[in-house]
Amino acid sequence: MQDLGSPAAGADRTFEDLLTAVGRDRDRAAFAALFGHFAPRLKAYLRRQGCDAGGAEELVQDVMLLVWRRAETYDPTQASAATWVFTIARNRRIDALRREQRPEIDPADPTLVPDPMESADDGVAARETAGRLRAALKTLPPEQADLLRLAYFEDKPHSLISAEQGIPLGTVKSRLRLAMERLRKAMRDSR
Repeated sequence: MQDLGSPAAGADRTFEDLLTAVGRDRDRAAFAALFGHFAPRLKAYLRRQGCDAGGAEELVQDVMLLVWRRAETYDPTQASAATWVFTIARNRRIDALRREQRPEIDPADPTLVPDPMESADDGVAARETAGRLRAALKTLPPEQADLLRLAYFEDKPHSLISAEQGIPLGTVKSRLRLAMERLRKAMRDSR
């Protein structure tokens, strides 16, 4: 076997052959040769990228495990073995940086604290208000009640209501305004 560390030994071609052997035959000796060559180089690369020694070693192990698992996907016509391995290393480093930069969740953050339970009094008051609202709606003229239902309960835009009902947009708006005024008055009077 050639001296894999020697640049004059045609290392890229040899590494391509080794990587192909790992992918095709799960050749452990070929993987050991790849590991022996790339592990120290990957560690140096990752250290230059800002990893501490322990983090770099962990990423090297992760990268070489991926090389073992994904070797069958390596295509020597697309990239050299070194390019393929270092691309995996670069991507794993980016993933590690993203994990490190994720914001920590503060359990006391008000947006994460559930709303307090509704008290029995609040539930009773809400039901009473809903009942008064239903009664007030029944006092409205049918065309106003229909427009309120479409605009507020079905959440339709005024322009769509105008088109569906075949009435001008200004009429829709004025009927809704009148209906809301009547509802407010009816709700105040029913207290």
